[in-house]
Amino acid sequence: MDRPPAVPSPATTSALDLAAELPLSADEAAYVEAARAPNTLRGYRSDWAEFTSWCDRHRLEPLPAAAAAISGYLTELARAGAKVGTMSRRLSAIRFAHQLRDHRDPTTNARVVAVWEGIRREHGAPPEQAEPLMPPLLLDVLDACPAVRTWKTRGRAAEPDLAGLRDRALLLVGFFAALRRSELAALSVDQLTEHPNGLVLALPRSKTNQRGEQAELIVLPRAGHPARCPVTALRTWLDAATITTGPVLRPVSKGNRALPRRLHPESINDLVQAAVHRVSPTATGYSAHSLRAGFVTFAHLRGATDHAIAHQTRHRSLATVGTYVRIESAWADNAATMLGL
Repeated sequence: MDRPPAVPSPATTSALDLAAELPLSADEAAYVEAARAPNTLRGYRSDWAEFTSWCDRHRLEPLPAAAAAISGYLTELARAGAKVGTMSRRLSAIRFAHQLRDHRDPTTNARVVAVWEGIRREHGAPPEQAEPLMPPLLLDVLDACPAVRTWKTRGRAAEPDLAGLRDRALLLVGFFAALRRSELAALSVDQLTEHPNGLVLALPRSKTNQRGEQAELIVLPRAGHPARCPVTALRTWLDAATITTGPVLRPVSKGNRALPRRLHPESINDLVQAAVHRVSPTATGYSAHSLRAGFVTFAHLRGATDHAIAHQTRHRSLATVGTYVRIESAWADNAATMLGL
């Protein structure tokens, strides 16, 4: 990368760089960074670096950027097969960088808007959705999680497989609580509250509650079957790993010990995929989001209303809930299945 990114990263030095350019005090710059989620800032920084590299190759100024530079950039991305969602994120990064430097937003220019509308019309497509992970496949995946760890070392007795116990807790909590992978990774013991019906999870922040002005409460009910109960699975993992404070979901060492740090959100994605592959090695389309999608789809099939589903998933729009269940509901009460041919 020839040109240093102008969008601050979550790193400590980014606040100082920002303060020097605006200028802001270190405390003011830290609050500027806090206005966006760390994942959003990381995405902005990556997208901005890509745009500045493109500008360098074409001998164009990225900041402030001319409308012709942005429309040309979008056109080249579209011709190269970039997804509309990717290009939209790049525009957001460009807009953010200009706002930080108090420049006029070039993405609102009539030329850019016209090109962008044409690209969306020509190349727009429904977003790819994760395959829902729900019963009966979910039950098979749970049963395939290793339960006992044996050792070749003489004298070391078999032990509960901590990675298997953690994966069961991850799968069941992620499914019943309909959590995003970032929320699973951030979950801490102090966010768990006992309730006669199970547990209550108090999330201080989320994708739809980034300011954290009021914690979001999510119920984790006890299931009738102990082997399918998220509360039992969670308690079993925490007890076996002797976790009483700090992160709930953690890496497990080769020596079968829980490490004192939280899982990365991307690692949760990998763990869900690995758990599915134990049962179905050729399965594709599954990710950490499959647990949330599986909850929505399965709850709908079991007769739950969109409002009741959104109460748990915290979707602000019931239309968004509907995007998870369109494929399944398309077959319900449909005349095409009644033709008798």
